[in-house]
Amino acid sequence: MLKLENINAHYGDVQALRNVSFEIKEKQIVSLVGSNGAGKSTTLNTISGVLTCSSGTIEFIGRKIENLPPHQIVELGLVQIPEGRLLFPYMTVLENLELGSFPPKARKGKDENLKLVFGLFPVLRERMNQLAGTLSGGEQQMVAIARGLMAMPKLLMLDEPSLGLAPLLVRHVFETVKEIKGHGIAVLLVEQDVFHSLSCADQAYVLENGRIVLQGEAKELLNRPLIKETYLGI
Repeated sequence: MLKLENINAHYGDVQALRNVSFEIKEKQIVSLVGSNGAGKSTTLNTISGVLTCSSGTIEFIGRKIENLPPHQIVELGLVQIPEGRLLFPYMTVLENLELGSFPPKARKGKDENLKLVFGLFPVLRERMNQLAGTLSGGEQQMVAIARGLMAMPKLLMLDEPSLGLAPLLVRHVFETVKEIKGHGIAVLLVEQDVFHSLSCADQAYVLENGRIVLQGEAKELLNRPLIKETYLGI
């Protein structure tokens, strides 16, 4: 579904990604883990066209997308939910969700998509007319994920969805990721919560200093010494 080959990316003169290569298959959850500054968010921004890669290729469902603008990448079905949620705080929950239906295909399926996201997050139906900025952190994260789903993605990229949430809500986020997969949507998950991230994923890649240093089945990586010592403190 998604294939990166030898992606390099820069911020000015600083190289942030170095020959990053990985792939995601249909209906798969793939976790990208690493410490702060490893290049995880940069990888997502490069895939979604927010940051232009210096070299390498990105292929999504058989089409090269490394030179496409972000809105065209979204229309192809590749949607990113950014770190920090980035909601419109003075708009209602419903208005935020409707903005997710911007792609033409998604506009036609808006009512059906609302049923899907209200099924995943029943509390959002109750908060539909409430200003997004007045919600709790957990509810705002639900809105962010739901808004991404309103665009009818084939692949959903989540950047630190559990950041700043209470442990109970963290578990809910990862259960929701599994439910999204159950609807036939592939997920690329960037998370600092390595244990939960690897526990729910099918495949995983470890990023350090802009390079992929480890890859394999997610649950198998949980037993690797590098993961235990560096990320789990065992």
